[in-house]
Amino acid sequence: MSRINAWINVLIASLIMVATLPGRTQGLGLITEPLLRDLNVDRVSYAHVNLWATLLGAIICLPAGRILDRFGLRITTTLITSLLGLVVWQMSSLAGGIAALFVLVLATRALGQSALSVASITVVGKAFDRSVGFAMGIYSVLLSMFFAGAFTIVGNVVRNAGWREAWLRIALALVLFVAPAVLIFIREPDSALPSKGENGAAGGEGLSLRDALGTSAFWVFGGATSLYGLVASGLGLFNEAVLAERGFSQETYHQFLAGTAIIALIGQLGCGLMTLRWSMQRLVAIALFAYAMALAALPFLTTLPQLWVFAALMGFSGGMITVIFFAIWRSAYGSAHLGRIQGAAQMLTVLASAIGPLLFAKSVELTGSYMPVLRVLAPAVALLGIAALRVRLPLIPAPVEAAASTGAVK
Repeated sequence: MSRINAWINVLIASLIMVATLPGRTQGLGLITEPLLRDLNVDRVSYAHVNLWATLLGAIICLPAGRILDRFGLRITTTLITSLLGLVVWQMSSLAGGIAALFVLVLATRALGQSALSVASITVVGKAFDRSVGFAMGIYSVLLSMFFAGAFTIVGNVVRNAGWREAWLRIALALVLFVAPAVLIFIREPDSALPSKGENGAAGGEGLSLRDALGTSAFWVFGGATSLYGLVASGLGLFNEAVLAERGFSQETYHQFLAGTAIIALIGQLGCGLMTLRWSMQRLVAIALFAYAMALAALPFLTTLPQLWVFAALMGFSGGMITVIFFAIWRSAYGSAHLGRIQGAAQMLTVLASAIGPLLFAKSVELTGSYMPVLRVLAPAVALLGIAALRVRLPLIPAPVEAAASTGAVK
């Protein structure tokens, strides 16, 4: 694959990930209030619908990765995008009923947050080898900018025309714009090119999912992002209440969100550049230590300067962890079974993100405060950072053909 086509894949992959919006918590959050009023659904029932749809939808990550590896990126991703568009269209015309709502939310979670997310990351992972970390940094920055624009546009449509119109327009965009763009512009990797990854894997070589699951690196890096996602989802859902507990106003909360997002962009781009010189073990360890420091400091925040130091640590470490999660699988395990491996890793993060809000809610229910759960999570994050410094990436055997050509096989 040429460098131009590889970077086109990065751009289209960013578009694919933004297309997951109707299947993500933040996307569904844009329509939660008008949807509950329109369908006359109570919050507790909807919370259970969302929880079980998220947990069950995560299972699709595994078969999605296998299908991507077996049938290719272009056709499979086009099909998933089109199916998601049809589901969103059906949801926009939903008349009512908790069972029908559950089925449609489950389908958006499975196709969007799970299958299409795996497809997006795999498109970039299979397009790059040695510079995959830098490519994922650029990809992450594009995601942040595209999602910011998408949230603004969809939010305006929801306010001015209603949630049904917003979902109908998303459905049309998925079927008429995103799916054709994927079909036309995505380029499959050329397995004939013997490009080498930083771990010695040829472009079309790599460990199987079973082999990957047997390495400590998979669980350290997958655990790092899962633990980050668990905390981020819990804090994200209750962020305003958490900051209010520390004495900060709603206006400060909004400023905090904007500032953290900007800092995360810097972290993503900086981490992408640092992957060209530093090992991913060291980078994820630095990010985890910074994240642990932020979580440990949160129960003691009282002033605005302290809050902005906390925002800097959260934003920068979160941006770094995101890039490493996107990049590590190709770098550590090669490209042959990349979809399967990334599917398994994505499933871990989705499950953790579903559990996060429940832990924070239970903390308040049992103690009246969000802080106790942070005192448990901060050292857990730090311990995982220590594990990251000690873990080794697996050694991927070179293909027999390549070895024979160099005289290694007699």
